[in-house]
Amino acid sequence: MTKCPICGKGVLKSIKKKHEMFGIDLGTYSGEKCSSCGEVFTDSSEMIKIEKVAKKKGIWGLGKKTVIAKTGNSLAVRIPKQIANFLNIKEGKGVFIHPDKNKLVIDLV
Repeated sequence: MTKCPICGKGVLKSIKKKHEMFGIDLGTYSGEKCSSCGEVFTDSSEMIKIEKVAKKKGIWGLGKKTVIAKTGNSLAVRIPKQIANFLNIKEGKGVFIHPDKNKLVIDLV
């Protein structure tokens, strides 16, 4: 039995885990889960499979960094073209914006 490299207390047990990226299901893959802290480890061969599915679905590399801009008395967030295309967002589209802990959430309406 292998000890958990994170907490050093638990042992790693084989599991099957569903993987998602940006809310899109990528399938279920093998991994190991710590019996103490719950950390899940996926080996590189499984990660290659997950990456291939994400690329096929067009979501690999979809996360982007951007900067906050000032516009008049307000602040603005620019939405990168790749994300706008993926979500079919056009100028004039309505959104609902709200905070969630340390996140800014923008829901399409």
